[in-house]
Amino acid sequence: MTYKTRNFPEFSACGLNCGLCPNYFKHTNGAFKCPGCAGAGFSDVHPACAVLTCCQKKGLEYCWHCGEYPCKRYDNADTGDSFITHKNQLRDIEKVKQIGINGYISEQNEKIAILQNLLANFNDGRKKSFFCVAVNLLQLGNLKNIMRQIENEINPNDPIKEKAKAAARLFQAVADEQGIELKLRK
Repeated sequence: MTYKTRNFPEFSACGLNCGLCPNYFKHTNGAFKCPGCAGAGFSDVHPACAVLTCCQKKGLEYCWHCGEYPCKRYDNADTGDSFITHKNQLRDIEKVKQIGINGYISEQNEKIAILQNLLANFNDGRKKSFFCVAVNLLQLGNLKNIMRQIENEINPNDPIKEKAKAAARLFQAVADEQGIELKLRK
């Protein structure tokens, strides 16, 4: 199926933060590069998506614009993960409803910039998924505080493995304080 390109492919029709996924085209050099939900070339990498198909047939940008939301597709929506965590999917939808899509996308763009910094400067080849999940699940204020800690506490000249381990430790400490598990649930 060919999908109509969406305004904000970094935030999916079903409420996932595609811009924080390890396979999002800005974060990978691998063969599988996703343009986000109905981004340019989406149909080439995702031949079918029942949720997106449903939305687009109804002329909707997001599921929650539908009078049937939440439908059966949302049963157990946040109990498992794919390439990206679904843990905050429903909470994020509620946040969009409160602050509007432009406000939400603004926050997501800040998170994407933080993630790109982490991947460029603190990924030892083993932390990509960890950083993607951490940036997705932690609040923006927490992320900004952690980045300030990283800037103050980690020597940029240290070997990448040491920088990666130190940065991950800072993220894990905040997650532990908040009772957030920073790993995908398969």
